[in-house]
This record gives sequence, C-alpha cells and structure tokens, in this order.
Amino acid sequence: MKTYFVAASMLALGTASASAADLAARPYTKAPPIVTTTDWSGFYVGANGGGGWSRACWDIVPFTITNPALGVVNFTGPEGCHTASGATAGGQIGYRWQQAAWVFGVEAQGNWADLSGSNPSTAPLFTGFANRSKIDAIGLFTGQVGYSWGAFLLYAKGGAAVMHDRYESFITPTFGPGVPIGFIADRGSDTRWGGAVGAGAEYAIARNWSLAVEYDHLFMGTDTVRMTYDPAFIAALNHDERIHADVDMVTVRVNYRFGGTVVARY
Repeated sequence: MKTYFVAASMLALGTASASAADLAARPYTKAPPIVTTTDWSGFYVGANGGGGWSRACWDIVPFTITNPALGVVNFTGPEGCHTASGATAGGQIGYRWQQAAWVFGVEAQGNWADLSGSNPSTAPLFTGFANRSKIDAIGLFTGQVGYSWGAFLLYAKGGAAVMHDRYESFITPTFGPGVPIGFIADRGSDTRWGGAVGAGAEYAIARNWSLAVEYDHLFMGTDTVRMTYDPAFIAALNHDERIHADVDMVTVRVNYRFGGTVVARY
C-alpha cells in the first residue's frame, strides 16, 4: 500500500511539471514611451535685427510763386523715386496660446531704423536739387496664426504699422556755380500709419528660448508732407509733397517665453 501511494504521488508531480512546461511564456510588454512636445503658449519678449528697404516716390503738390523778374511761376510734376535701405533693430513683446497644433497670438514690435536713400529731382524747375528720405523708426501691432510641429512653428501675421520718416532736398553739382554742394534747401518729417503683413519660421532651440526668421511688408501708402525751406534761402518755395513709401523688412528674432515649454505625452 505504501508503495502504491509513493508511485501515485510521483506520477502526479510528473504530470503537473509536463503541463507547466507546455504553457506558452507570457509576452513582455514595454511601457509606452514618453513623448515631449513644445507648448508655445504664454507671454514672450525678444529682440530682433536685420535689414529693410523702402521705395519712396515724390510728387510736387502744384503751387505758384510770383517773382518780379519772372512773373508767376508754376511748380508741379513728379520728382522721381529712390530706394531707401539700411539696418534695423528693436524688440517685441507678445502672447500666444495653442490649441492642438494651431497657435494664435498678438504682438507689439518697435524698431530703430536707418533706411536712407536719394535721387536727383526730375521736376523741370527743380533741376540741381536731389531728394533724400530716411526712415528712423518703425512699429508693428499685429495678430498671428501659426501651425506647430512640436519645436517648429510656421506663422503668418497681419495688422497695423507706423513709421517716422525724415525728408530733405539738397543742392547737387548741376545747380550751378557759387552754391555749396550738399546744402540743405528744405526739410520735412512725417509719422504715418498703414497696414502690415508678414510670415515667419520659429524653432525652439532650448527650454523657453526660440529663434526665428521673419519677413514683413508694410503698406504705408501716400501722405502729404510739408517741406519748409531755410528762411535764409527761399522761404517762398515752401510747399507740399505727396510721398509714397512702402517698406520691406527681413529680421532674425530671439524670443524668451515665460512658463513651461515642454509637455510630456504618453
């Protein structure tokens, strides 16, 4: 009897071992990876620098003067165009909020500028004069909409623009002998408002820091500018000019964004 129970126990253990060996091994499942993506939401401040150019065209608002020797003289006609170009630098502040991959924002930007250029006047009675313009300040107030691929953002912008421009007419060698070359004959200045559109590409280079390249076109239209002669010269020639000037800018921008910029996703 004892021998029977020992044999039965050994048979049961062998059957259990064989059944366990026949079971398939449980598959190993890795934990889902953690994916990080940039969140563009939040306030930001930054600096920018680059270059710009403006196409400025002058046109005399018709006026007349009465001269004892010449009688009534009529002044009218276009004075030609020139490109005013140079450097620009400034700063920007804004706020963005992100919905899924879409990014929306508002921004204010202020820039110092040195966009200058000149051309000889083509008006018949202004032979010997040249016109010069210099844009020294630019401001933008824009809204943005963009699409994000993680750390990379493409965006478009549009809104209002303002600029300050200085204008001068000066004497050229064709004026005649006895007059100092470069003598400033008249001056004017203008602050004008217009519209702006632009586009940019921005990349998050580090936590909270991003680098962007942006292009903007400013539709500044035509404005009437009062040109005032030096009283020691010919004050009777004070007159108005219709001056058209649009602006193009290309800038590199560095932004610092406040708050967290990386979101963990599983």
